[in-house]
Amino acid sequence: MEHVVKQSSQDALEHVKTWARVNSPWAIHFNSGSCNGCDIEILATLTPRYDMERFGVKLQGSPRHADVLICTGPVTRQARDRLRRIYEQMPEPKFVVAVGSCAISGGVFQGCYNVMGGIDQVIPVNGYVPGCPPRPEAIIDGVVKLLQSLQPDPAPQPEHAAGDDCEPVLAGRPEEGAAE
Repeated sequence: MEHVVKQSSQDALEHVKTWARVNSPWAIHFNSGSCNGCDIEILATLTPRYDMERFGVKLQGSPRHADVLICTGPVTRQARDRLRRIYEQMPEPKFVVAVGSCAISGGVFQGCYNVMGGIDQVIPVNGYVPGCPPRPEAIIDGVVKLLQSLQPDPAPQPEHAAGDDCEPVLAGRPEEGAAE
């Protein structure tokens, strides 16, 4: 009986931790040598127009308090050790989002003598946001999708009754040659 109580209390504690992590992640931003286009877009996500804080995301200045590392720019030889050090200072569990083409693959700087490539050449990456620079909406979408992937699987939804006229509505362009 005591083992069951301990297990249920541990499960409840893990549930609360996951809930807090998903609903209030603290992020830190690291620029490893980009042109600052992605940095401007990341800062735009924090302005009232886009307001990333409505999802509970708070930009933090210290890696010791951050849950999510948002990286921009290609990894240069000079920034490699700093990036690793910041990643290692973050508490577990930690997550990394690579923002922009340079952070994903080296972008326009690929092949330069001091560029090692994308962020995933140095530390593990959990999410990628492509673009040069990506729009603030895309950055918010990438962070939100990362947070949704951390949530436990929701309970299965009940099937519709046979008489329901609930068909999914797909938005987008009609295929060419399709009759209208």
